[in-house]
Amino acid sequence: MKGSRFVNEVELIGEEINRTEGCRGEAMRDRGGAQAAILTGGIDKPYVLGLSQALVSKGVEIEVAGNDEMDVPEMRSSPLLKFVNLYGDQRARRSRTEKLLLVLRVYLRLMQYCATARPKIIHVLWNYRLDYWDRTLLMLYFRLLGKTIVMTVHNVNAAERDEKDSALNRWTLRAQYRLMDHIFVHTEKMKLSLMEGFKVNEKSISVIPFGVNDTAPKTDMSHADARGLLGLQKSEKVILFFGRIKPYKGVDYLVRAFQKIALSDAGYRLVIAGEPNKESAQYWKGVQRAMESGPASERVIQNIRHIADEETEIYFKASDVLVLPYTHVFQSGVLFLAYSFGLPVIATSVGSLNEGIEVGETGYICEARDEANLAQTIEEYFTSDLYRHLEDRRDAIRAFALKKNSWDTVADITRNVYAALLRGRHNIERISDNSEVRQSS
Repeated sequence: MKGSRFVNEVELIGEEINRTEGCRGEAMRDRGGAQAAILTGGIDKPYVLGLSQALVSKGVEIEVAGNDEMDVPEMRSSPLLKFVNLYGDQRARRSRTEKLLLVLRVYLRLMQYCATARPKIIHVLWNYRLDYWDRTLLMLYFRLLGKTIVMTVHNVNAAERDEKDSALNRWTLRAQYRLMDHIFVHTEKMKLSLMEGFKVNEKSISVIPFGVNDTAPKTDMSHADARGLLGLQKSEKVILFFGRIKPYKGVDYLVRAFQKIALSDAGYRLVIAGEPNKESAQYWKGVQRAMESGPASERVIQNIRHIADEETEIYFKASDVLVLPYTHVFQSGVLFLAYSFGLPVIATSVGSLNEGIEVGETGYICEARDEANLAQTIEEYFTSDLYRHLEDRRDAIRAFALKKNSWDTVADITRNVYAALLRGRHNIERISDNSEVRQSS
C-alpha cells in the first residue's frame, strides 16, 4: 500500500509539471523542479539528442555535457537546455601521450563542472574512459558534492558480453550500481539482471524504451537513388550489416550464412558498413580473410569506416533487410534505426531483441551462433509477403517503432523520476510500468 501511495504521488507530480510546460521552465526553477546535468561520456550522439530534446519538450530544464559532435543547433534551440562541451573532439588522431593528457584534462574539467553546476541531479548516460575510477571514486565524489545520481544502463555488464569479465570488473560495477539513487534500463531482462547479479533494489530501477534514432537525416532520396550510390542493381536482394564491428555482434556468422545462400542464388548482395574498434581489429581481419577466400566474395560491399549521419540513409534505403546476428546483447539501437527507415530486421533470439520484432510484420527471429539457421531465415524472409510487399509495409514498420519506442514515453518517465528524487523520494516503485505513469497526450 505504501508503494502504491507513492506511485500516486509521482503521478500527481507529473501532472503538475505538465501544467507548467507553457512557462518555458520558469515555474520549474521557482519551485526547484526537475533539473539535471546529463553526462554523456562524449559518445552516442543519437541517444543524447533524442533524450535531451524530449525532456525539453516536457519543460525539463537540463544541462548536457557533450563533445564536438554533439554541438549542433538542436543543443542551442531552447532556453531550457544548456550545452557544455566537456569532452571536445573525440575522433582526432593523437599520440599516446596526447591521449593521456586529454583524458586527464577532461576529468579535471568534469570534476570542476560538477562541483559548480546548478543542477542537483547528475544523470550518467555513459562513463568516460577510466571505468574503475568512474564507477567508484568519481561516484563518491558526486556524493560528497551532495548530488543525487541517476544512471541509464545500456549494458549491464559489457565485459561479460565481450568475454572479458573479472572479479574486479563485477565489484566496481556493483559499487556503481549501489551508489545510484535510481537506474534506468531498457528491458525487463536488464532489470532482472541488475537485481539478481548486482543486488540492486527493484524500487530503484525504472524500465524505459530505447528511443528511436531520429537524428539521421531523411531526405527525398529514393530506393533506386540509394542503390545507385552503392553500385547495386534494382533486382538484387540486399542484406545489410550496420554499425560498430565487434565479436559479440556476430558478423562472422552472417558472412558464413551469406556464403551458403549465395551458392544457390546469384541475386544476393551483402553490405557491411561500419568499423571495428582497436580491440576488434584482429577479429575483423579474420572475418575478412574468411570472406575473401570463400565463395561470392565479389558480392560483398565493404565500407569499413565510420559512417556519418549524413550517409546513414543511403545504406538503409538501399537495403531490403538489416541483419543483427548478435551472440550476446540486451537491446540494440540499430534495430530501431532500421525501423525509422521502414526497413525490416532479422535478429537473433538473444537478450530482448525478439521483443522488438513482430515476426512476419517487422522482421524475423533466428537462433544465435547458428549460420545454418540464419541462412534459412534469410531465405524465408526473401520468399515472404513482407519482402514482396515491402514498399507497402514501410509506413507500418515506422509506426510500430514510434509507438513502441517513443521518446515521449522516455521523457515522461525520466521527468517524473527527476521530480520525485528532488522531492526526497529515493525509492520509486513501479514508475517504469506505463500503466502506473499517466502519459501526456
